[in-house]
Amino acid sequence: MASDKWTLKLNTGKVAPAFGLGTWQSEKGLVGQAVDIAVRNGYRSIDCAWLYRNEDEIGATLETLFKEGVVKREDLFITSKLSGSHHNAEDVEECCRDTLKNLKLDYLDLYLVHSPSALKKEALFAFPNLTEDHKLGYDSDHMAKTWEVMESLVSKGLVKAIGISNFTITKTEKLLETAKIVPAVNQVECHPYFQQKKLKKYCDSKGIVLEAYAPLGSPGRPRASPDDPVVMEDPTIKQIAEKHGATAGQICISFLLHSGLMVIPKSTSEKRIKENLGACSITLSPEEIQALEGIDKNLRLFLGLFFLPKGTTVEQAWDVAADEAYSI
Repeated sequence: MASDKWTLKLNTGKVAPAFGLGTWQSEKGLVGQAVDIAVRNGYRSIDCAWLYRNEDEIGATLETLFKEGVVKREDLFITSKLSGSHHNAEDVEECCRDTLKNLKLDYLDLYLVHSPSALKKEALFAFPNLTEDHKLGYDSDHMAKTWEVMESLVSKGLVKAIGISNFTITKTEKLLETAKIVPAVNQVECHPYFQQKKLKKYCDSKGIVLEAYAPLGSPGRPRASPDDPVVMEDPTIKQIAEKHGATAGQICISFLLHSGLMVIPKSTSEKRIKENLGACSITLSPEEIQALEGIDKNLRLFLGLFFLPKGTTVEQAWDVAADEAYSI
């Protein structure tokens, strides 16, 4: 399979697929079919989350795929994420077990803290209509306690590896002060217009794999502004795509794979699912990689303020000044 050559070794020693299927915004009635198409066509990594509210349908599809002998459980790398509403120490395992029940699995290959910011537990019943009362924000001491329970999930055999998502350099450094297990992965927004080069260098130095969500610039994201630059319309990307007889999306994915990241493009379209997999067969030249590195705009599209207390700025949410000042 084309995806086989793209693997990354985690700090647990596990070799994981670098390419997989994202399931955010994949609606019920479509997500199961998308997973089925993906797996039957060679995908071996599926990225899920409790917050996506579609894990039960994914679980039913996985159960069918296993029963039919299309794949074995050990052939797949399944990721899910701890909801911000379950950061309290007594709630972490509950959220994990709920995900396992919905996915019809005995264990997860990777379990991530979805966000460093917490919500009150009752927010899970209000989402997406969150009020200010639901938003607790980030607290490093609280996160340290959350992570301690995440670590216990490994020893209990519920998960093979644990990691983080949407963590800055500053927040990761703080977590590492008390962590007994170094996160295996940090899943963040990353695409040709937001290449996260400093965060990648930092994660490399700590043995943490950087994973890219929104690798195509997430054109279907909520609250998108019509004035935002469109990644896949970039002239450099389109020129390289034309040279390879590829799509702009395939070049975005291939570039991130060549850069040493895990990549999880989302789609429910059979055509797009197969197209995205085709990115694994593209070999970019050093000159093409250099050209793509040159179009970085440091453009963050997901500001994350929706989950944070009123008055929180983008600079505060993403530790912009502290991360810029950090010396690697």
